[in-house]
Amino acid sequence: MKKVLMTVSIGTLFATSGLAASMSGTISEAGCGVKHEGATAADIACVKRCVSRGGAPVLVSSGKVYQISADARDKVKDVLGMKVTVNGKVDGDTVAIESVGAATYLS
Repeated sequence: MKKVLMTVSIGTLFATSGLAASMSGTISEAGCGVKHEGATAADIACVKRCVSRGGAPVLVSSGKVYQISADARDKVKDVLGMKVTVNGKVDGDTVAIESVGAATYLS
């Protein structure tokens, strides 16, 4: 019985990693993180400047900073510093973005 429970527990653990998610937040830059969560004109300019100098874009959602997977960074280049809604897979503190769009509402 213990083996069955252990197998089910381990299977559940693997099944929950890499969950698909729809999240709202702001595209910021790794060095600035939550500082640009407001998405003001100044925030947008700073994020664009930092990313153009080699900084990595990140997603800030509910005060948490998520790294954007390297293969998904091009998908956010048109929304740097802006509030967005993304669809993708979250694995720990990294999100692999499948699609991104300007947010129409953030709660």
